[in-house]
Amino acid sequence: MQTTQDNTSASVLERRIDMTIPLAEIEKDVEQRLKQAARTIKMPGFRPGKVPLKLVAQQYGPQTRNEAIGAAVEKLFGDVVRQQNLRIAGYPRFEPKSGDGGEDQSKIEFSAIFEVYPEIVLGDVSGCEIERVMHVISEAEVDKTIEVLRKQRITYSRAERAAADGDRLVIDFTGRREGEVFPGGQGADFPVLLGSGQMLADFEAALIGMSAGETKTFDLTFPADYKAEDIAGQTVQFEVTLKAVEGPLLPELDAGFAKSLGIADGDLDKMRSEVRANLEREMNQRLRDRVKHQVMEALLTVNPIEIPKALVELESRQMAEAAQQQLRERGLLGKDTAADPKWFTEKAERRVKLGLLLAELVKVNQLNAKMEQIRAVIDDFAQTYEDPAEVVRWYYSQPERLAEAEALVLENNVVDWVLANAKAVDKEIGFDELMGNGA
Repeated sequence: MQTTQDNTSASVLERRIDMTIPLAEIEKDVEQRLKQAARTIKMPGFRPGKVPLKLVAQQYGPQTRNEAIGAAVEKLFGDVVRQQNLRIAGYPRFEPKSGDGGEDQSKIEFSAIFEVYPEIVLGDVSGCEIERVMHVISEAEVDKTIEVLRKQRITYSRAERAAADGDRLVIDFTGRREGEVFPGGQGADFPVLLGSGQMLADFEAALIGMSAGETKTFDLTFPADYKAEDIAGQTVQFEVTLKAVEGPLLPELDAGFAKSLGIADGDLDKMRSEVRANLEREMNQRLRDRVKHQVMEALLTVNPIEIPKALVELESRQMAEAAQQQLRERGLLGKDTAADPKWFTEKAERRVKLGLLLAELVKVNQLNAKMEQIRAVIDDFAQTYEDPAEVVRWYYSQPERLAEAEALVLENNVVDWVLANAKAVDKEIGFDELMGNGA
């Protein structure tokens, strides 16, 4: 067996190795395989193991020859990989060598085309500036969060008054365009929450001030970009009958409210401490995510590397399959519709680059995850559940979940290392900005 290597590809990671296998070796292996098979092959008119080798070769020769060639190619390629200490990315592609028609019939010539992992020389992060954002939860922010929790638990009761913003109404309505009811223009016992944006603003505005039992007729012009194209930009007439007005009732800040949040004895101080703890846990996660994003961007900036296309294609396919599964579970994608891996190429490239860089950083700087670090991550996650101990047991009984926790620790170790070696600048961030509550 002979090999020659050609590294003239446009990609610095692609390799082509030309290989030669003497046909005599293939024929010898085919003969051995057929003899082995003949011991168990059954044919009509012959006892098991007594089928003539010539008949076995006639029936099974082509298949056996393909198996022998495949085995020889695989073995030769494996030997070359080990001898040259190559790190193969993805799977090789084997092609027969093309010639001028006068090929040597005593040998099989082919080429293996494949990619290798890049040699990574880590860049210097000392010149990178990372904003280490921070925030301390105040009592006012705890109060604000409790109010949000109260609003999430609003109930409604019948109100004998005119409709106002924030009320829940029950209406019958009929919409007509040029005197004819248009598709989707009718509804009975239809609930409307004023101020929620559920209906067009002009429609909700027309309901404010109405009382139960009242009927009102008004014109309404749909926006030009309205989702129903047949009525977009057109003026229609609505007739609305208000059947009920229900006013909002905020739950009292009492033991019952505390129990609704999982505080068994209804103690308000315990409730407040629990709200603060949950708020701090979420805040700390968001702070870490912001810093982590900056760290990853810095690593990509100082480490421009070429990555194997095979790894990007594999990652893209996996991302597409995951997205496809999620969309189908939510009923947003039909059974016969598939997510295109090309949609995820850019994100896949980023993931592959970061995966290679983080692995190299961990190896070079000995940032491996310690068992106590993994346990700390699992304990922290388990605190968000009613039975933390059961969650911890579940993690340690599921190797794939334990691997996820280890991967998170490795990321955290890399982030800490970059912060220690880059220009970390502390910056206070506002609560609303951090939590994404808008202006």
